[in-house]
Amino acid sequence: MLMRMRILRIFIIILVLVVLFVVVGGIVGFNFLRDNGIKQYFASMKPPAATVSTTIAKPSTWTPGIEAIGTVKAVRGVDLTVETTGIVKSILFHANQKVADNAVLLQLDDAVERADLDAQKAQAALDQTSLARAIELTKRGVGSDSTLDTARAAASASASQVTKLQAVLDQKQLTAPFGGTVGIPKIDIGQYLAPGTAVVTLQDLDTMRVDFSVPEQQLPLLKIGQTVRLGFGGEDRPFAGAIRGIDPKIDSSSRLVNIRAEVANPDGKLTPGQFVQVRVELPEEQNVLTLPQTALTTSLYGDYIFVVQPAKPAEAAPAAAAKPEEKPAAPAADKSTEAKPADTKPADAMKPADKAADSAKPATEGEKRALVLSQVFVKPGRNNAGMVEIVQGLKAGDEVVTAGQNRLFNGMSVVVDNTVDPTKSANKQADQQ
Repeated sequence: MLMRMRILRIFIIILVLVVLFVVVGGIVGFNFLRDNGIKQYFASMKPPAATVSTTIAKPSTWTPGIEAIGTVKAVRGVDLTVETTGIVKSILFHANQKVADNAVLLQLDDAVERADLDAQKAQAALDQTSLARAIELTKRGVGSDSTLDTARAAASASASQVTKLQAVLDQKQLTAPFGGTVGIPKIDIGQYLAPGTAVVTLQDLDTMRVDFSVPEQQLPLLKIGQTVRLGFGGEDRPFAGAIRGIDPKIDSSSRLVNIRAEVANPDGKLTPGQFVQVRVELPEEQNVLTLPQTALTTSLYGDYIFVVQPAKPAEAAPAAAAKPEEKPAAPAADKSTEAKPADTKPADAMKPADKAADSAKPATEGEKRALVLSQVFVKPGRNNAGMVEIVQGLKAGDEVVTAGQNRLFNGMSVVVDNTVDPTKSANKQADQQ
């Protein structure tokens, strides 16, 4: 009896182990088959076509230019200072006022100088009277030549002293050396000023000059009178001027040459000291291949673009192989139509064939529109107005991706959608729509 009980226990244990082994093996096998199926599914699954915008590369007219950063200055601009000491008596201007040439801007206290001038004028008048008397006595023969010479020297010295005091009195006034716009006053009434104290800045804003530098390699391309365009940022350069000076010396440390241009500023939008983007326009060139700058991608291996090309025939073969299977359907439909009685409407019999033909058309058009990408390394050249010159690697007529290439790769299927133009702003596109 005990032996049977032991055998039964052993049998139960073995049965439990077998069941456990089968369950565990089933779970492991199921997971293995599931993971393998998932891998095969994703390995054979073709990624969906990406949507991109494209443009056709074609020769165009290219306006080359030299880009630089310049500093705006007034053709005539100066910080006015006083020449002598004194107390500010009156300020005869206000900020941003346009003043004429020789207009009085500042008056210092000149009471002492004016009194000295009046006294010296009186002395000069007395010396002039003494000179006239000496001349008359000399003519009569009762005066000596030495007395005449002394009187003449005294009259001349008094006149010179009057001129000197008048100049000192004029220094008590600050006048504009030319017409222009004054800035914010830097002094107050009653303030004591020492010689050289800055009072205000005076700028002639009608014409501005722009100083900028270019590399020495570009110096042969520049000449006096060349057109220069200025802007504050982006591609818009609304101000036009001309080169007025080219420094004949190249800086030996930086290898740059200084250029000066003049630009009309009738609206006063240019301000002295302002930084601007400068472009010197060069003669136009014909038949230059260009692309939007958004089409060019830079990497460690070089600059490249994505060219859209039709899919190879081998890729469309599976779809084309389905066409012969649809052809026998047409004769079968005809035979069934002939076997039907005469009272049956022929139009009803033709409907299935028409539907089959219609269903086949989209597949044919899809094959024609099947597009793939080809990564092409190119050599870029100059930039201008959001466009880049392609020197090597691009052919006229190539369809190049201009937007949506962030996750693209070579051989990927794409769909072209040119409703969005990356070369234009969103506001302009909204206005056009």
